[in-house]
Amino acid sequence: MTLLAVLVAVGTLVLLIAVVKLHPFVAFLIAAIVAALLLGRPVGSITTSLNHGIGDMLGSLTAILCLGAMFGRIVADSGAARRIADTLIRVAGVKRITIALAAAGFLVGIPLFYNVGFVLMVPLIMSVQQRSSLPAVYLGIPMLAGLSIAHGFLPPHPSPTALVGLFGAGMGRTLVFGLMVGIPTLLIAGPLFARTLKGVVARPVADLPEAGPPDRDAPGILASFGVALLPIALLAGATVITSFDDLRPSVLLAAAVAGDANVVMLVALLVATVVLGVAQGRRASDLSAGSVEAVKDIAGILLVIAGAGALKQVFVDGGADAALASWLAGLHVPPLVLGWTIALVIRLALGSATVAGLTAAGMVQPLVASQNVDPSLMVLAIGAGSLMCSHVNDSGFWMFKEYFGLSLADTFRSWSVMETLVGVFGLLFTLMLSLFV
Repeated sequence: MTLLAVLVAVGTLVLLIAVVKLHPFVAFLIAAIVAALLLGRPVGSITTSLNHGIGDMLGSLTAILCLGAMFGRIVADSGAARRIADTLIRVAGVKRITIALAAAGFLVGIPLFYNVGFVLMVPLIMSVQQRSSLPAVYLGIPMLAGLSIAHGFLPPHPSPTALVGLFGAGMGRTLVFGLMVGIPTLLIAGPLFARTLKGVVARPVADLPEAGPPDRDAPGILASFGVALLPIALLAGATVITSFDDLRPSVLLAAAVAGDANVVMLVALLVATVVLGVAQGRRASDLSAGSVEAVKDIAGILLVIAGAGALKQVFVDGGADAALASWLAGLHVPPLVLGWTIALVIRLALGSATVAGLTAAGMVQPLVASQNVDPSLMVLAIGAGSLMCSHVNDSGFWMFKEYFGLSLADTFRSWSVMETLVGVFGLLFTLMLSLFV
């Protein structure tokens, strides 16, 4: 009966989002109530579970995601993101243009949320296409693969950040592992795969808007790269320092505090405000307005995360976590593959990578502790599964199709295959990494 309750709850979630078209937050709450009733929870305890789950999930994430959104907004609005991309393209030259575009998408994707990065980078892709006369899809896929991998694998993006908290993984450790898995995955799904797309004919949208200020007003190269990569440097540096147990306790404590995700994002935001804002002559009112808009952009994602927390807590309070752990362990499928598969199935049904990742995480969470799975690797495996097989129920699919003016068949051939390669090789490299950690 317990497993049936879980399946009915997840089925209800899929039905409400995919068919009824309810907002995922509302769908998660309804699915959580259905699960609680089927699990025999007292009616009076249901709201307690919902409140507990929402509070626990958002308590550790709200500040990180809001600060990250503000930070990314400054990087985008200042022109630093375009400066990074332009510099990499100019240094690489035409022969290595796809590698440069992939690197640009990956680096720009770290501080920027996916949709912001997409809208920001597409005009740049079209500009390169006009200057080089190379096919637009051949140029676009590597850069957008970089954005997608950063979105699915790397904190401080919403889904991997939420999974880090859910599994109790280390933020810095997950980031380092994400880079180790993401970079080779990007080379395959980006520049290598793009070679097969030179024959795809695109009819890009005319008069795409330029994002950010003119190049002459954008910050310098060092400032742009330094600020954008600052969160990675702080998280990775703290992770390395705390790995040395023979250091003085005061040094280890300072490194641990400096490597806390909230501290990292706050420091990054303050540095970006000074270096990319005040030093560039931008008014405080403009910076404040940008922060307000950034928080509005993240509000919907926070609601989805909150809803996932409510459903997860109902499973825990109803004893479904132990039943799930026992049942999933009996399948004799490696836990990382299992997490990837569940995320893939939900991604196929719902389209949203964030919802797929969070729902899968709630189901496999018991396995992380019971089977001694590295939580950081589980974050990456689920992230890879959540990016698989993008098709007509994914907003990214339609954004790519319309911006590049492609037919449905060519969109499947390029975008959908690229996302599938990201998911497959993301899992393979995660499994390879699991052999050594």
